[in-house]
Amino acid sequence: MLSTYKHKNLTWVDLEDPTADEVKSLMQKYYIHPAVAEELLKPTIRPRVDAYKNFIYLILHFPIFDNNKKTSISYEVDFVMGKNFLIAAHYKEISLFHEITKLFEVGSILGEEQLVKNSGVLSTFIIKQLYEFALRQLDHIQLKINDIEENIFKGHEKEMVAYISYLRRDTLDFQRAIHSHESILNSFKIIGEKFFNKDFVHYANVILGNLDRVKTLMENCVATIESLHNTNDSLLTDKVNDIMRTLTIVSFITFPLMLFAALFGMSNLISTPIVGMKGDFWIITGIMFVSASSLLFFFKRRKWI
Repeated sequence: MLSTYKHKNLTWVDLEDPTADEVKSLMQKYYIHPAVAEELLKPTIRPRVDAYKNFIYLILHFPIFDNNKKTSISYEVDFVMGKNFLIAAHYKEISLFHEITKLFEVGSILGEEQLVKNSGVLSTFIIKQLYEFALRQLDHIQLKINDIEENIFKGHEKEMVAYISYLRRDTLDFQRAIHSHESILNSFKIIGEKFFNKDFVHYANVILGNLDRVKTLMENCVATIESLHNTNDSLLTDKVNDIMRTLTIVSFITFPLMLFAALFGMSNLISTPIVGMKGDFWIITGIMFVSASSLLFFFKRRKWI
């Protein structure tokens, strides 16, 4: 779907899931290189920035949370920036781009010249909004971290194993999406300064600052999740060790008692003491009880239970 927005000499073309016909018409209208036009038709794996004679081509991937997959997925945005036009191509519908177009229209109406100064400045505005959106996603991750932490210390360690795994995968995918942004944006700053003017450096530094905020918060989230993962593992291990220790002690106590009872149960095969005496059942039961109590006292004294 192709939508066009204009303000004075600047044209912004919002291209959502572009078709071959739409890309062909833009290629002819704005003299886009055929190689770039070909890449606009489908998402690419690697982000990059390229300088052409009459435009700059920038590819970036941004993390967007997918509720069905329960993790962040890479959302690609391609920017083709000419002197008086910007083509922003993306391949999935998200509400954020509708918000950005409204901000552009409002800025145009209010005469905010800085917003629509040139396509480079407009592209940095869009990138800034995408980073703001990423920060909102990190807020959701932080809420999940708080929820996991609360449940861990409520004794729900076992249930939290799956939740922590999902969250670790989510943060890993988030990091992967923005991993190369810093080097790409630094190259974009150098190319943009030559293509537009020296003022572009300021706008490029602003989005680099936004990126730094995202990366810092992301690193904090990752460190917290790893700490919670280790804590949860330790608590689960302690629980398992307690269970194993209890089972071992029970086995150690019951085995000699079972052997003792089995020996006295062989009275029809061998001659056994006590059996046949008056109150022999209670004597044998008493011996077993005293033995078990002695073992329990011994374990308690050694602080094994």
